Amino acid sequence: MSLSIGIVGLPNVGKSTLFNALTKKSVLVANYPFATIDPSVGVVAVPDERLWKLAEFSKTQKTVPAAVEFVDIAGLVKGASAGEGLGNKFLSNIRETDAIAEVVRIFEDDDIIHVANKIDPLHDIEVINMELIFADLDTVSKRVINLGKDVKGGKKEAVIEMKLLERLKPALEAGKLASSVAADEFETPFLRQLHLLTSKKILYVLNKKTGGKNLDEMKDERFIKLIDFIQASGAGYVVVDAGFEHDLKDMTDAEKKEMREGLGADNGIDALIKKSYELLGLITYFTTGEKETRGWTIQRGWTAPLAGTAIHTDFKDKFVRAQVIEWDKLLAAGSYAAAREKGLVRTEGKEYVVKDGDVIEFMI
Repeated sequence: MSLSIGIVGLPNVGKSTLFNALTKKSVLVANYPFATIDPSVGVVAVPDERLWKLAEFSKTQKTVPAAVEFVDIAGLVKGASAGEGLGNKFLSNIRETDAIAEVVRIFEDDDIIHVANKIDPLHDIEVINMELIFADLDTVSKRVINLGKDVKGGKKEAVIEMKLLERLKPALEAGKLASSVAADEFETPFLRQLHLLTSKKILYVLNKKTGGKNLDEMKDERFIKLIDFIQASGAGYVVVDAGFEHDLKDMTDAEKKEMREGLGADNGIDALIKKSYELLGLITYFTTGEKETRGWTIQRGWTAPLAGTAIHTDFKDKFVRAQVIEWDKLLAAGSYAAAREKGLVRTEGKEYVVKDGDVIEFMI
């Protein structure tokens, strides 16, 4: 399945640098606004030691990790919802993604321009979120007008949708995200059809600079307010040094580890990928054998027939049963045959909900 996370933020906060570090794909990086004009897309492997342990266990010829897609979207500016900067073009790029990674700077450096000429990450978030809110308010307001005739005509679906819109509009007008408005099971399909920017889940990416004046290390009041806001909003966050990770991108894993240990730096990129994967509600199950070991991406809560569609769409209709074992139990058993003898391999039917880390063989 293909799900994507849009990397957004004000101009020149390190979005393209971060994207390069994530994907090892070369996009234009420059010390001025609007260095990125069209969104670049990169598919990024999800770090997962379980996959490599299974590959070693099976002495597999080919190993394919699970993946998540990142989209590098050019910088938003105040007034984007009204066409400022590159305006609605960027908003439409965000609309096409499934979640948002919002990058803000938490380091001071006079040599790196900031569009607002000050370092205030919470202010940056407020500017970005308000532009997304304004765009959503425009969408909702137009929908209210277009739906009016059907509501007067008493159409059931129109009445249900209007009740949702009547809660969304005042919330957006008050500067709240659409995600703050709860939708019931009947309203949820209509909420999805609106494709609202602020109904997407947000992961805040706090970009620091190794050896620099970082607000978190300084215990600056701006950082304290930032974390208070993120926690109150229910969103997640990760701290990354985009510049440092970019410098490491062409090194081997061993060289990266040595550099990080030497500087006492965390692996922010792996943390970002994992958190992004979790943000989308994704889990991984595995297939393994001599020819191939692969991680398959599915939504948490999927049943076995649905999970099989990650391999081939026919698996849903042709599903008969699945042979399932937890990855660690398979390794501990020493072989698949031994796992069977010990009764560790289970036969599951159509109602089985696949769990993260399951090793599955589908019977069709």
